[in-house]
Amino acid sequence: MNTINLNTTDRDTILDDQNQQNIVEKEISNVSMGVIVIMAALIGIWGIACLIGGLAGPDGLIGLGQGFISAVTGL
Repeated sequence: MNTINLNTTDRDTILDDQNQQNIVEKEISNVSMGVIVIMAALIGIWGIACLIGGLAGPDGLIGLGQGFISAVTGL
């Protein structure tokens, strides 16, 4: 059976490398989550702006409702 004998400094170096990799992976995950949250917020703001634009049109709330129902049902 082959065994590898590592001294204490070798083990500490390996553990430090693993800890650094875990830190980098966590930071990448945090940045990715931040980008996703920002994109979701921008999409939500765009949706609210479109809703306000539809309400501000000449038909107002009634026209907006009729247009929505027409778009969903295809009638």
